[in-house]
Amino acid sequence: MEDDDKVLESRAVRGGAAIRRRRTCLRCGRRFTTYEEIMREDMMVVKRDGRLEEFSRAKLENGIQRSCLKRPVSMRKITAIVDGIIEEMENRYDLEVPAQAIGDAAMRELLRLDEVAYVRYASIYRHFANLEQFVREIRDVRKQGAEQDSAARSARPAPDAKSTPEQRQ
Repeated sequence: MEDDDKVLESRAVRGGAAIRRRRTCLRCGRRFTTYEEIMREDMMVVKRDGRLEEFSRAKLENGIQRSCLKRPVSMRKITAIVDGIIEEMENRYDLEVPAQAIGDAAMRELLRLDEVAYVRYASIYRHFANLEQFVREIRDVRKQGAEQDSAARSARPAPDAKSTPEQRQ
């Protein structure tokens, strides 16, 4: 492939944060895709011990992917979660983002997405040292789920006693 190529199609992706271009090599005819991202000042992550580390999209995405391994979660959904977390961090913080804020956002999104992926991520993020910590986290997840189910049931209007079963559906 040479440097001489032609753009066939362009479109905005990731909520306008990047541009996807379909290109073709003018020498060999091979087609390929490139992504151009808007360059912002580099975000720095403030680690728990106070050290600063350059933010890495790949590191965040890899952690979420590993949590979702062999779970019914598409790469498209993982990418959307990562995009959302990055956007949230850029909007909430200037250039320095606490590592805890990133981890908490990832856990919140994974809990909505898949409970098993959430517990996997939590085990690494919270440094689970023994089985009891896993059990405690699973109990908490179940308790939250039961509370949400109860709240959803109580928010629904009660069926009208005069209506037929077909009308209640």
